[in-house]
Amino acid sequence: MEALFEVVLFLAIATLGAALARRFGLLAPIVLLVVGVALSFVPGFPLVRLDPELVLVGILPPLLYVAAIQTSVPAFRYNLRPILLLAVGLVLFTAFLVGFVVHAVLPDVPLAICLALGAVVAPPDAVAATAVARRIGLPRRVVTILEGESLINDATALVLLRVATLAAIGSGLDTFGVAGQVLVTAGGGLLVGLIGVVVIGWLHKRIKDPLLDNTLSLLTPFIVVFAAEEIHASGVVAVVVVGLALGHKLPVLLSAASRLQTMAFWRLATFLLEGLVFLLVGLQLRDLLSRLDTEIGTLVLVTVAVLGTVFITRFLWIFPASLLVRLVPQVRRNGTALPARVSAVLSWAGMRGVVTLGAALALPLPSDELAYPRDLFVWLAFVVIVVTLGIQGATLPMVARLLRIPADDPAKDALAEAAVQQQAGRAARERLEAVAEDAPPAVVERLRGLVEQRSNSAWERLGGAERETPSQAYGRLRQEMIDAEREVFRTARDEGRITEEVLVRAYRDLDLEESLLRRKGER
Repeated sequence: MEALFEVVLFLAIATLGAALARRFGLLAPIVLLVVGVALSFVPGFPLVRLDPELVLVGILPPLLYVAAIQTSVPAFRYNLRPILLLAVGLVLFTAFLVGFVVHAVLPDVPLAICLALGAVVAPPDAVAATAVARRIGLPRRVVTILEGESLINDATALVLLRVATLAAIGSGLDTFGVAGQVLVTAGGGLLVGLIGVVVIGWLHKRIKDPLLDNTLSLLTPFIVVFAAEEIHASGVVAVVVVGLALGHKLPVLLSAASRLQTMAFWRLATFLLEGLVFLLVGLQLRDLLSRLDTEIGTLVLVTVAVLGTVFITRFLWIFPASLLVRLVPQVRRNGTALPARVSAVLSWAGMRGVVTLGAALALPLPSDELAYPRDLFVWLAFVVIVVTLGIQGATLPMVARLLRIPADDPAKDALAEAAVQQQAGRAARERLEAVAEDAPPAVVERLRGLVEQRSNSAWERLGGAERETPSQAYGRLRQEMIDAEREVFRTARDEGRITEEVLVRAYRDLDLEESLLRRKGER
């Protein structure tokens, strides 16, 4: 009961913190991190010690999976070059530079375990980066690059962490051993992911019950992670591969009812997990401080050195890489090089999060063969999370405004949508004429009007917001009618003229219609 009470308490605090962040226009990850740090010093508040297996196997996979299924595969493929430069090149560059810096400050600590610390603090967080980027309205391409980076960089960092840890504990890895370990970890994860795409896609295709579809979607990230871990492969790679592939095929794998229910479930699950993660990260501070025994001068020196290295490596990598990429003829011809302002924003979007903490907690315990200050390393990972989130996350909106990053043109999106909607309407009318031979003329005419209304609504959005469009007027008036209908059904239920089941069915239909009206109004 006590453990259950603590879980409910943490979820309630995370929900309240996220609600306050939305109310005052703040970033929820930062607010919850601060709340967690403050609560960690409240006398009598539950002491939380995160299990690394819980973080890396229980929390990370579903967050990565939902981020992957929401990622546009065509946009991911179009931006593959900058994504790989950040997710692989930058992670390795940061990890090695941090490792050498820590080894220089602490020369008695083996270089291999210093490189393991570098791998721990190297990858920016998937949740933090995309949450901040979407919240402040960065251009779609910047968001895609950050999402793609955060999907792949975890795999790069965790593979490097595994190799560095094996070297640190004296596994005798040579060049071929390192290459083999990377091949097994990354290649095995890719193989498990591809098998998962085939098997789970086949199951989704044949399941017609939305509840079963939803359950399979919930189980998917855990199934592929456990399968990958069983062969000592990368569960992160497997989850990302499955998520990207299934997300791309979602329109043909799931029915309409399954898609609505599954995405609604994942929105709730992501909201709760994200809030819980940053709250739990903040709650680690008291326990970390109680276990630190490093001399204060050394503590300050190594902390400043690691923070400075983490901050500067992103700039040292991104700007030269952007300039070198411009020398590629194909990049110059198709204009895919990143402008300097975008490179600056990407350089400042290096917030760390749950992967860094989980990987730090997974560092091996000191032994006779491996003597190193593990508690200090966990502290360094925690400080990197707090400072990058608190400084970069909080100031990223200001940086984007100062650099005047151009937002996506909504008129361009509306024009493209209207053109495709017109094409879709034409296809719908042709299909209607082909199958409506025996249908009542009034029904056919009503369906023709529905198609025309949708096409007109798409073109209306190009006209600006100076006056109310016919579609907006329709939505406003229809909402008033729905409210009146609901009141009649509720009164009839209260007076005993209809049963609860009848009320539920009526409300379900009205709720679906209202949700459609709201979606149209938010465009």
